[in-house]
Amino acid sequence: MSLSPRILRRLEECADRYLELEGLLGDADTVRDQELFIKLSREYSGLQPIIESYRKYENLQAEIAELNELQNGTDDEIKNLAREMLADTQPKLDEACVQIETMLLPQDPDDAANVYLEIRAGTGGDEAGLFAADLVRMYEKYAAIKGWNAQLITFKPSTQGGCKEAIFRITGKDVFSRLKFESGAHRVQRVPITESQGRVHTSACTVAILPEVETVEEISLKPSELRIDTYRASGAGGQHVNKTDSAVRITHLPSGVVVECQDERSQHLNKERALSLLTSKLMNAEKQAKEQQRSDDRRLQIGSGDRSERIRTYNFPQGRLTDHRVNLTLYKLDEVMEGSLDQVIEPLIKEHQADLLRELHDETTESSYASL
Repeated sequence: MSLSPRILRRLEECADRYLELEGLLGDADTVRDQELFIKLSREYSGLQPIIESYRKYENLQAEIAELNELQNGTDDEIKNLAREMLADTQPKLDEACVQIETMLLPQDPDDAANVYLEIRAGTGGDEAGLFAADLVRMYEKYAAIKGWNAQLITFKPSTQGGCKEAIFRITGKDVFSRLKFESGAHRVQRVPITESQGRVHTSACTVAILPEVETVEEISLKPSELRIDTYRASGAGGQHVNKTDSAVRITHLPSGVVVECQDERSQHLNKERALSLLTSKLMNAEKQAKEQQRSDDRRLQIGSGDRSERIRTYNFPQGRLTDHRVNLTLYKLDEVMEGSLDQVIEPLIKEHQADLLRELHDETTESSYASL
């Protein structure tokens, strides 16, 4: 296996930029401009693993070329030794190629973003609300395992101790990159606590993952297009409930999108958080529209955010979890509900990367034909 000319050209461009950055970071003018220095340092650090892998690839290519020459010699002992070494070196080259291609895949600019995670009970009545509450606990536990901070900003309880709607703000390292594949319809199959005859019912909840927008200015929010209402907080736990009109509800009149926040203790902070959530929702809707156009011809739509799409089934009688996008079946439902979600998320990330690699190879093939 070897890298295509197109990818090699990209690597050469990366190497040229890497050397340019080395020079700039050693320049006194750059060091004095701290904002520029930090920006260039981040770019330099991002290129470093690519350059190291590129150098490794070049060294392996040179080694294989030398071993092939030795195989064409007249000394049988050296030829056998070269053949053995080649059998050991070729897989290393193949591995380096895959590693480089993966590094050069287009990066989602939101991968490092914090997120708003929304859970809503769907079809299934009380049982859907109970399952929504189970999902709330599952994601809280997963966030704790990953060392993230999960802040509950909206919680609307339902009967039987369930949940109609819950919205979290989750902050930490690479949150969106791990959670973006959770958007969609989550279906549960189990015997509800209200079922007297032991029959299995099917219910559903929807999950949406919205990358947090760092600054509200990234999208235009005209005051004339917003209706802002205040009311008394009534969230889970009863803290500061019915004491002040601190909770805030904002309606974006052109789109009809409504957001609420009641977690913070002051109306000002709740308004600020609600505006951030509204901005994330509007930008996500715009991003989905563009993504839908781009993904119509793709085999998979992992992470498309289409909440009408059934992505996963939780079958409690069989202890089975099925992710329908990658035909993943795990008989470890108890572990997953306790927050062990990486065993579900990792296959989705790998399949997504494989899909991007296929697209990269298709583009390379098309470019090759175009040059003929």
